[in-house]
Amino acid sequence: MIEPDRTEWQIRCAFNAFCKRVLKNEAINIYNERQQRLTKEMTFSDLTPQEENQLFTLDHQYEGEKGENLQVAGKSITPKLLAEALRTLPIEKRKTVLLYYFFNKSDVEIAELLEIPRSTVQ
Repeated sequence: MIEPDRTEWQIRCAFNAFCKRVLKNEAINIYNERQQRLTKEMTFSDLTPQEENQLFTLDHQYEGEKGENLQVAGKSITPKLLAEALRTLPIEKRKTVLLYYFFNKSDVEIAELLEIPRSTVQ
């Protein structure tokens, strides 16, 4: 076996030491970041009711003033108006709309359920 030159050996040792130092420092940084995060984190069970209520908001974007109707393109759509519009659709189209919008079915699933081509569903 051929012995490496002394300079090559020194370079390898220096690189090895450098890599170990980098890994050690990175481990220390990760530990410190984790400790900082743990001091800031709190479990939900430790929150007061007031603090819990600050964690969420309700989106009223599509509700009317009383939550009774939707505002779409400047028109007020009430649940009664929407129900009447759905009733005017033919049965097959009504089923498709209900399955897609209210039951979150894909066009493939609707086509299989109603035994119609997927292109018809689209």
